[in-house]
Amino acid sequence: DYFTGFTLHRKGWKSVYLYPKRFCPLICGPLKMSLVHLMCYLEVACMPLLYCLSIWGFALIPQLCLFNGIPLYPKISDSNFNIFSIIFISAISKSLYEVVTTGDQFRVWKNEWRIWMVRCVTCYTYGSLDAILDKLGIKEASFLPTNKVTDDEQVKLYEMGIFDFRAATMFLAPLVTVILVNFAAFVGAVFKALVVDDNGDRYWEKMFGQMFLSFYILVSNYAIIEGMIIRKDKASIPFSATLWSVVFSVFILLIGSVILC
Repeated sequence: DYFTGFTLHRKGWKSVYLYPKRFCPLICGPLKMSLVHLMCYLEVACMPLLYCLSIWGFALIPQLCLFNGIPLYPKISDSNFNIFSIIFISAISKSLYEVVTTGDQFRVWKNEWRIWMVRCVTCYTYGSLDAILDKLGIKEASFLPTNKVTDDEQVKLYEMGIFDFRAATMFLAPLVTVILVNFAAFVGAVFKALVVDDNGDRYWEKMFGQMFLSFYILVSNYAIIEGMIIRKDKASIPFSATLWSVVFSVFILLIGSVILC
């Protein structure tokens, strides 16, 4: 986009904002491009909605089933478990390869992966909801610019690679809620695997996939746990946001238990 725009403007072209009605790949694309080409545009057009739905699904559904002792994935001894392992390792390896081959460090990949999950849970979710309500005529879409002025403390945190959580509760609560639900599911599963007798059926073996997923989410988002529990500076997560998240997570766990049990 950058090189295309730069070349066109250098040749004298002028930019205008174009927003035609019913401009959807499903309507405008099938007769003019291949299926694969059409799918690429669909992925870009629906990216926020697809990402937020998939992340919320992976962050809550396996965990609620884990919390209630319901296995979703094959046992670790099952050969079909290798399929899930290969897909997970391939996705991680691909993103890591792209970062490393462009000259960046492992820390950059870790932060990019973490930020991608944060975006899906917050801005992609709220943006998609706003767009849907606008299309249904329930709410007029709005865009509120945020303050981009940074102080010395924010610059210092950025240079140290530390998250600044000075944001509205509506953005912090979804992040903390996901962490609390995963923590409750993981701790509960570990307790059952170590303490509860499962009639000879090894609990950890049939629940390993869901336990690993919860553990991976917790480790990947350690910065949120740190901002919620360990850090005490002004850029940490406020107690009010944590309290609201506790209420939301308990509600989600209760609703999940009622539906699944």
